[in-house]
Amino acid sequence: MKKPFAFPFMKYRKFFIALACVMAVTGALLVLCIGFNKGIDFTGGNLLQVEFSDPISVGAVRAELAKEGYARATIQAFSDRGVNIRFQGTEEGADDQALRDSLMAALDKIQAGKVKLLSFEMVGPTVGGELTHQAVLATTLALIGILIYVAFRFQFRFAVVSVLALVHDTMIVLGFFCLFHREIAMPFIAAILTTVGYSLNDTIVIMDRVRENWKQRRTIGMAALMDNSINQTLGRTVNTTVTTFMPVLAFYLLGGPVLANFSLALMIGIIAGTFSSLCFTTSALVFWYDKYPVKDS
Repeated sequence: MKKPFAFPFMKYRKFFIALACVMAVTGALLVLCIGFNKGIDFTGGNLLQVEFSDPISVGAVRAELAKEGYARATIQAFSDRGVNIRFQGTEEGADDQALRDSLMAALDKIQAGKVKLLSFEMVGPTVGGELTHQAVLATTLALIGILIYVAFRFQFRFAVVSVLALVHDTMIVLGFFCLFHREIAMPFIAAILTTVGYSLNDTIVIMDRVRENWKQRRTIGMAALMDNSINQTLGRTVNTTVTTFMPVLAFYLLGGPVLANFSLALMIGIIAGTFSSLCFTTSALVFWYDKYPVKDS
């Protein structure tokens, strides 16, 4: 009987580890050298909510505001006649009245005399700073919680390589957004945390199979054990990746500018997370056990 196909992942473990390190370090350097393109949530800015008498498209509003110098405004429809407009505006203490009048004049060109101002708010830099702190804290707490959970559920070494993989995934997404100057807002933080959860889920599935096969380690070796475990769960990993990636791709292509950055971060995270789960965590674990072996438990 013909044996099922099994890819020798661990044959290339040194390459996988080197590649993961290069990508993570490159992402970190891009963050340090280029920096983030922070959105209104983090830098402060203005939020305008208006309603038109007749149905209006987001594209029409965006085109008109672009003519007036507000091309980077984030526009989101909340009804067929109403839109929320978010943009990085003036500093605190500036003439809000003049800014509001300028925006309303631009919007009035779309439907003359048919636009109503519902609200105009300013997000100050202080609030933006608090959101930045909360975002970093949320991500840090998530990583610490994951380290504790995996260490308790499996082994400490499993936990360490799992968290390293999550840092790898996060650095790749952050580096990509810095390189291409994509805006980072609160939905981006949600995408990062979703990526962390997705990547960890894939890793847990493989590690659980490693634990089930653990008794084979003494007879076949750590590398063969890991290859068997990866290939036994490979179908599930590939199916999960494809079925998750395709809807997110649809969001990116059809969801418009509001969902573009969120969807893009998720797509990059899914690809990075799949690579780290299949190749990096497993390779790092085999390298660690080969370098510093322990007695079977």
